Order: sequence, then structure tokens, then C-alpha cells
Amino acid sequence: MNKNAILVTGGAGYIGSHVVKQLAARGETVIALDNLSTGFADAVIGAELVIGDVGDQWLVSRLLQERRIDTVMHFAAHTVVPESVSDPLKYYRNNTANTRNLLECCQRAGIRHFIFSSTAAVYGTPAGGIADEDTPTAPINPYGRSKLMSEWMLRDLAQASTLRYVALRYFNVAGSDPEGRIGQSTAQATLLIKVACEAAVGARSHVSVFGTDYPTPDGTGVRDYIHVEDLADAHVKALDYLRDGGAPLTLNCGYGHGYSVREVLRAVEEASGSPLEIREEPRRLGDPPMLIADASRIRAALGWTPRFDDIHRIVATALNWERKLAARRARQSPRPDLPLRPPRPAGAWQNAPSP
Repeated sequence: MNKNAILVTGGAGYIGSHVVKQLAARGETVIALDNLSTGFADAVIGAELVIGDVGDQWLVSRLLQERRIDTVMHFAAHTVVPESVSDPLKYYRNNTANTRNLLECCQRAGIRHFIFSSTAAVYGTPAGGIADEDTPTAPINPYGRSKLMSEWMLRDLAQASTLRYVALRYFNVAGSDPEGRIGQSTAQATLLIKVACEAAVGARSHVSVFGTDYPTPDGTGVRDYIHVEDLADAHVKALDYLRDGGAPLTLNCGYGHGYSVREVLRAVEEASGSPLEIREEPRRLGDPPMLIADASRIRAALGWTPRFDDIHRIVATALNWERKLAARRARQSPRPDLPLRPPRPAGAWQNAPSP
């Protein structure tokens, strides 16, 4: 077993926490770095949690030097497309500038392996709605551009140093831990399945459908939904690939087929056993009509085989998590808008609970 540690930035967030869980389950030494702005301390299972910001170069450098880290998995980012349109500098500061600072720390510390959380938003609106890794990048929103800039920096640093990387371009991530231990807990989330499941348990009054006049079979946007557990497994396999001496790679993470907004909402209604209050709204800026992965390359390069490629299973795990959150809110807070836990001071270090 490799005795060097892995630093996971954003490790208390939705995707990062699922990756931390899988890494810890196979005996890896993991340090999760998160400022808890959108993450949750109790989502970190089997790893040490350091509360701090990825843009804090002093803290990052200290961690890299003191903890025998040779791999960094970088998830810390803002991810809301409409917000990136209204507040682009927030995204260029956190997603791009902070990634640049992290990479500088990695270069100084001699980090060997880097796995980057990128996005299908780098493709913009590809012809035919299907993108492989050679599809030209043409992001149509600041979120996608902020991530693409980070990919460029990573590529250039790898050419100038010994660092090797895998950049994973996510399509639409959904679902939660099948055992119900962790899930998507961020307040005011915009992910469709999360929003619909919140509405199904009464945490939202309705679900908005943004755009019903797209050139798709039912007029609503079509997306490739990937279960978060399969996505986490892709990161673990990317780690093994780099440890085996693999060259830098950029890979799509999706299933290769899509569902429309209306199809997803029907799946949530079927799982919950009750109809949703659905409101039709105008299109949002920055949303492509259809975006589906050609994911053949990741299967060949990493030997990745999805286990949760079923929209009903994805929805079932997401709905189970929302029911758990609803029960927790009922126990802990008389007002649903109050946070479930008090904020913790920056720079705090703690051991997160094990499963």
C-alpha cells in the first residue's frame, strides 16, 4: 500500500466527500481541506478534516510538507452556472486564481499526482449535443471558462515539471451514498434531481422548468446524469492510473445517454408517489439545449465500469437522502432556513467521525 497521503480539497463537499469515503474505505490516508462554505464537517468519513481555504498558500504548503502528501485531488470550487453569469469575478477568483495558487504550492512541494474536478461546461453547446474529449472547447458561461483556464494551467505545468494529472470533465452529477450516510446537502442547490427531491419532501414549494422550447424531443433540456458513486470510483481509478505511471489525461465522466427535464421529474414523481408542483419559466442564460458525454475513452483508459447507470436508482438514492435531511431539520431546527450546525473557525483541524 502506498504510504503517502492524499490531500482532497473541497473534501467536505458533495462530490469530494464521496471520494474521501471511497479512498478511506480502501485504506488510504486522506486529509480533507474545506472551508465549509458549502461543505459539511460530518460528511467527511474516515479522514482528517482541516478547516481552511484552498487559496491560503501558507496553510496548503504546510499540509503538503508535513503530511507526506504526494497526490492532490482538487474539488474546491463554485459550481452554480447562473451565479457565474451574474457574478463572474467570484468564479474567476475561487475557481481559477485559487487553483493557480494551489498549483504553485504543489510545484514547490514536488507533488507527483494531481486529479482535477473539471466540467462538461467547457464544451459549451457542441454540435449534435454530444461531446467527446476532442470536441472543441467553447464554454458559454464563466463557470465553464473558469474551469477551462484551470485545465490549461494544469496542462502547462505538467509540461514544465514532473507533475502528472487526470482532469475529469463531469456531466450532471446526482444521487447519494446508497447507504444514506452522505449526500447533496448544500442550501439553495440548483441541481435538478436535488431540487425535485426537495420539492417531493416539502422542502421546496415547486420545481421550475427553465425553458420548454429547446430543440429536443419534449422541448426541455437533456442532460447526461451520472451517479456520484460512479463518479467517485472514476477518481479512485484515476489515482491508480497515475500511480502506475500513466501520462496526463483529460476524460469525460458520464454514461453516454441523457434524460430530459420532464423525464427526470416523472422519475421523481414515481419514486415519491406524489405529483410535483411544476412551473414553466424562461430559459436561463448559459444553459445548452443538450449535453451528453461520449464516455468511451474513460472506460478504455481507466477500466471504469459504472454500477449505478439507472435514472430510477439515481433518483431513489437522492430522494432517500432528502427524506433524511427533512427528518434532521425537523429534529434540530424550528425554522427550516436556519443552519443545522454552527460555523467553525477557519484554520481549525479535527478528525472527522468514522463510519
